Amino acid sequence: MTWNEMQPLLYDRTLDTLFMVWWSGFYAVLLGIPLGVLLHLTHRGAILQNIVVNKVLGAIVNIGRSFPFLILIVVLIPFTRFLVGVSIGPTGAVVPLVIAAVPFFARLVEAALREVDHGLVEAAHAMGGGTWTIVFKVLLPQALPALIAGVTTLVIQLIGYSAIAGAVGGGGLGDLAYTYGYQQYETPLMIATVVELILLVTLVQVLGDRLVRRLAQRGTRASSLRVGLRRTRPEEPAAVTEAA
Repeated sequence: MTWNEMQPLLYDRTLDTLFMVWWSGFYAVLLGIPLGVLLHLTHRGAILQNIVVNKVLGAIVNIGRSFPFLILIVVLIPFTRFLVGVSIGPTGAVVPLVIAAVPFFARLVEAALREVDHGLVEAAHAMGGGTWTIVFKVLLPQALPALIAGVTTLVIQLIGYSAIAGAVGGGGLGDLAYTYGYQQYETPLMIATVVELILLVTLVQVLGDRLVRRLAQRGTRASSLRVGLRRTRPEEPAAVTEAA
């Protein structure tokens, strides 16, 4: 197979892969953030401590993460066909990709929120901040760099999962590598597919790392400003007292 013959195949399958990764990543973030927040808020010592709810949610997440993705695709075939009308192709692959990605990303969100300074949460609570205020004004903004790093990890994981889905009829670069590269012994096409997957992962990692660094730098400057304000405020009454 010549390069001119490979180009249309690579282009079409790349679009399929991007379609799967985009929509599964979108729904995984949309569902994984609330689940991760709930896991964090209900653990022992948190503001909504509920050990039973936390254990149940944790068990569901652990079960979802324990399924090998290839088996998950097969198990979900009836559900996928019921939900989107097809069980193969990029559209059919999105459903198992989302179900595999949500518990994975929820744990990343939970870990990111645990890194937030507990003193900030206590201060917001002491000033009368409710649960939603603490979540949207303290936890999520403070954890934003770690959350972006989690999204980067999620997207890279989904690229790998999409290649597996392609090998069982999901389309994308995985389907191209298996159908042409493996079954028809098109070694150049196989190599081109692998190189493209490596480039995609590298690009996502570089962009994610750069965004995390920028957010972390802004967060450091903001934290320094807050610390400076906290240090100056208590000194003002003392100065007034001495003058009196």
